[in-house]
Amino acid sequence: MSAPQFVLASASSARRQLLLNAGVQPFVSPSKFDEDQITLDEPDALVKALSLGKAEAVAPLFPNAVVLGCDSVLAFDGEIYGKPETPDAAIKRWWKMRGKVGELLTGHTLIAPAARKTITRCQVTRVHFAWVSDREIEDYVATGEPMNCAGAFTIDGKGGFFVEKLEGCHTNVIGLSMPMLRDMLGELGYRVTDFWSA
Repeated sequence: MSAPQFVLASASSARRQLLLNAGVQPFVSPSKFDEDQITLDEPDALVKALSLGKAEAVAPLFPNAVVLGCDSVLAFDGEIYGKPETPDAAIKRWWKMRGKVGELLTGHTLIAPAARKTITRCQVTRVHFAWVSDREIEDYVATGEPMNCAGAFTIDGKGGFFVEKLEGCHTNVIGLSMPMLRDMLGELGYRVTDFWSA
């Protein structure tokens, strides 16, 4: 079966870059989905609902495409963290996280409107944070990088210095589990290689 257009319903440059690095040229169509309408206490259910909402908002615009929606949060010490709202909030979050372990969850939804199929999954990766000094935390937050990330950190940027170990899928922490995406495309009847650009 020939592959349809692949649409990424996200403005995330990290997700787009993961796909490009893997040979997939996505058409980027950021969702205007209102995330505040979803209020769930379970991180697994939350990221799945958010990824579904984003994909469903974009899918009608691309009836012959495969549309991917994603959303990530960090579950830490009984709380759910998305992007920090202020630098002060990011600093206080890092004070709690340093030297401890959290779980980065990413919801993935694939919609194939032509086939009338929707698949939603969640990937979980355990993140071991390094013990970081107050000065390092302040300097890191001052770069602005943590302000754009669930959990206030990245592993593919400056934040990579402050993560000691990952248990599970590492690309999931960047925002998109590539092995999970492959499996989900398979459920829709495609091979991931069908989407490789020439």
